[in-house]
This record gives sequence, structure tokens and C-alpha cells, in this order.
Amino acid sequence: MPTILTDVFRGHPIHLPHSHPSEFTSLSELPDSYTWTSKDDPLFTAPPSPPAASENIPLIDLNHPDAANQIGRACRTWGAFQIINHGVPLELLQGIEFLTGSLFQLPVQRKLKAARSDTGFSGYGVARISSFFSKKMWSEGFTITGSPLNDFRKLWPQLHLNYCDIVEQYEEEMQKLASKLMWLSLNSLGVSEEDIKWARVSSDLNWAQSALQLNHYPVCPEPDRAMGLAPHTDSTLLTILYQNNTAGLQVFSDDLGWVTVPPVPGSLVVNVGDLFHILTNGLFKSVIHRARVNQTRSRLSVAFLWGPRSDTKISPVPKLVGSAESPLYRSVTWTEYLRTKAIHFNKALSMIRNHREE
Repeated sequence: MPTILTDVFRGHPIHLPHSHPSEFTSLSELPDSYTWTSKDDPLFTAPPSPPAASENIPLIDLNHPDAANQIGRACRTWGAFQIINHGVPLELLQGIEFLTGSLFQLPVQRKLKAARSDTGFSGYGVARISSFFSKKMWSEGFTITGSPLNDFRKLWPQLHLNYCDIVEQYEEEMQKLASKLMWLSLNSLGVSEEDIKWARVSSDLNWAQSALQLNHYPVCPEPDRAMGLAPHTDSTLLTILYQNNTAGLQVFSDDLGWVTVPPVPGSLVVNVGDLFHILTNGLFKSVIHRARVNQTRSRLSVAFLWGPRSDTKISPVPKLVGSAESPLYRSVTWTEYLRTKAIHFNKALSMIRNHREE
């Protein structure tokens, strides 16, 4: 995955200054460069879900006998859900949270030793989607693809091997969980291994690849006017998110507006990515989501971004396309789709849609 991402982003570099946490913590009011309005993002002032509304993304127990159908329903209606009894050890979740907190507490100059280049993908820096917006986001991030050894050695000269072990264990657990979740949701549609031969359950998962995105959203003096991470969909099959006990993640519902996903201790948030939307011929929603900030508590999150090999062609499963219909989307590899998204951002899906309206 590092190779394909580097190739994609080399052709679409971003030239953005790194946001320094010292800048965040020393400010008593929000600078104009961080102040968002509906002119900067049309969805910025979209109404939040009414406080009285009890609707939220489903919380699904993976030990429940009907878990597959519950997941499938959540993918169709929300494009996101939370899971408990997922099998990932609590100690590992605590470990990755400790690592993330430790990383972002490092001095700025230390973190910049592992800064991401303009054309790179791994390392410390701002969100890549920043290039599509005129205002800055109140956050900092660190992306891991492949081994983090070289970057971690720069950050923690004495402890880098310990932290590398945590990342390796975490990614291994996430790989297994992502595959399980994908097949549970596909089974709810009647799709089997015979329909998607490149993603066999019994394989060693060499058909998949991933990246890990660590995020920090500092305390903000004027959170109602700031944005932690702007609205977007993920270019993945699935994204699995661990968040600490501070709320901030919001998903967009056409009926309800912005819905805040409450942190549930020990749970994980799963959202459908663009590639899964394509694979299911649009049946599963690629959910628009964002991160907001608050005035009293900083927030940490860890996103596991999961997709197929770079040369795997993703196209709607024939079984999910009506006999008298054409597939909604043309066949595309993850590399091709990332290139499209690097140019067209949230309009990327419409660019690969068959018979799309101009």
C-alpha cells in the first residue's frame, strides 16, 4: 500500500503548513484561518440531529445470532454502526490509545522529525483533504503504512520497538476483524465467496492492505466555529475507528442531519467506504462523516483504513445488479479510484458512475 499511495499522491502533492499544537494551546480565540462558515463547507451549518431524537447508528453485539442481518441493515440505512464483543482485547485498545496520546504530546520539533512530505503519505501532518478547503482544521494526524520503525525511531529513540509491537498487534487484529465484518455484511445480501473470489475468507488476507491513521483534536476556544475534520467519505472498503471517551465523530443523515456518535467504552465504530458502496452496487451507503471539537476535552481517534490490493478490480457484484439493469459503477482499482478522489474529492463516486448525468 505505501507504494500505490505514494505514486498517487506524488502526482497530486499538497503544499500546506504543518499545524503546530503550540499554536492550538496558546490561543484564547479562534483565528480567521480556522473559522469555518457555510461558505467554506456547505454542510457546516446543516442542522444537528434534534436533542430529543433517539435515533443513532446501531450498536451491534457481534455475539448476537442475528448480527449479520443487523450489520447489513445498518450498512444500507446508515453506512455506519458500532460493535461490541468484537474480539479485540481491551488491553490492545488501551495500548493504541496510550501510543496515540504519547505521540501527540511530544514536542513539536520532535514530531516534525517524522513529518510527511508533500508527496508522501506516511508521517506527521495535517489531513490530506485539507487541500480541498480554504480554512484550516483544528487537528493533527499521523499516518502509518507498512512498518513505522523508521518514523518511530525518530520520535522515541529508546521506546520505538515497544510502540512498533503495539501497532503490529493492532493491525493484525483489525485485519481479521475487517474481513469478518465484510463477509457478515455481504452474507446478509446473499453474496458468497463464489461471487467475490478475490476475497476468500479462508485465505491469509494477502488480498487486502491497510493504513492506520492516528488523530488528535485539541481543546478549542470556540468549537462552534471550528472544524476538526471536514465532511468526507472514505476511499476504503471499510474503516474501523477506535475513539477515546470524548465525543466528536458525526455522521450525516438525510433525514436527521448531523448525528453525533456517542463513545461507548470498548466499542469500535465501523463505516462503509466508497469501494464497498461500489462493490454492493450502491446498496451499502458510503457515509459522509466529520469530526467536531470541544472546549474542555481533547479527543483521540485511531482509524484503520482497509481495502483490496492495488491491482484488484472492484465492480458491482453481478448478483446485486438487476437482470434488466446495468451496474451503477464501472470497474475500478483502488489505485485508479484514489487518483480520481485526489482530483474530485467527494464527487469521485459520481465520476465513475455509469450513464452519469452531466
